[in-house]
Amino acid sequence: MSIAAISLCALVLALVLSCVTKVNIGFLSITLAWLVGTYLGGIPVAQVVAGFPTPLFLTLVGITLLFAQAQVNGTLDGITRPAIRLCRGNTGIVPMMFFVLTAILSSIGPGNIASCALMAPIGMAAAGRYGIPPFLMTIMIANAASAGSVSPVAPTGVIANNIAAGIGLQNTQWPIYFNNLIVHTIAAFSGYFIFGGWKLFSAGRQKKSQPPAGNQSQPPVDASVDVPFTWKQWLTLAMIVTLVLSVIVFNLNVGFVALTCALVLTFTGAAEDTLAVKRMPWKVIMMVCGVTTLIAILENCQQPDGSVLVPEVLRKWVGRERIGGSG
Repeated sequence: MSIAAISLCALVLALVLSCVTKVNIGFLSITLAWLVGTYLGGIPVAQVVAGFPTPLFLTLVGITLLFAQAQVNGTLDGITRPAIRLCRGNTGIVPMMFFVLTAILSSIGPGNIASCALMAPIGMAAAGRYGIPPFLMTIMIANAASAGSVSPVAPTGVIANNIAAGIGLQNTQWPIYFNNLIVHTIAAFSGYFIFGGWKLFSAGRQKKSQPPAGNQSQPPVDASVDVPFTWKQWLTLAMIVTLVLSVIVFNLNVGFVALTCALVLTFTGAAEDTLAVKRMPWKVIMMVCGVTTLIAILENCQQPDGSVLVPEVLRKWVGRERIGGSG
């Protein structure tokens, strides 16, 4: 079996173990990349380490930190309240509003995974308060997060655009984004109405109810309470706008800009840095980076001419076998 095939089997093993155990697939993938690459593929440790996607890690950390700060200082909740009030008491429109909010959030930076982590608690609190089935809210938020996932600003969008450029597709970032947005919008609204969303329109005015007991991680969203924005939240919004403009208009590195904006919020006291770091989806960040490191071994297992690298110990073993066989 070639080293490339062994690397592929290691990737499959990591995926299976992540499903049946509590081990983090990211840390497991990094370990397997070292074992397979160094001891079976003859790849130097430094080259294995080079396979770790540092630019992607920087982007994920910077963006998720900035938007985690926006969550802990109430900026996201402050945006949600007036958005719900725009629904004018129609329960059926509330999940649609969360679709719009999550799609925008996903498009301007965090991407699909972080957007779900940030908006799901707020959305479920609103669903519990206004008697909306959680499944319907899930359909809207999950698809909305995926709808904005390949934005040129989002981490997954950066990856998709780099892949497209690598195969010769230039200036396709906006067509890819809009096509993905349209497909997920159709999927979200189709599922919403098929699974009973239309019934919410006949329910009349919003009927407030308390969120399920035991789910107190996010306070209920009461749109009737008009909470004015503080300077901390306005500064957070300004940093988010700065991030978007810096990347789209000035083509700056999204990770460095996001970290800089996050540090501005930290030094000014606009956001609690320690709590924001705890809210960051570290398991997901390491999953993406770890799997990418293991996949890089598949590329490093081949020479420029396409032949597979074989470690010296295997070459010696094969040589002895040939000598013994010829004798």
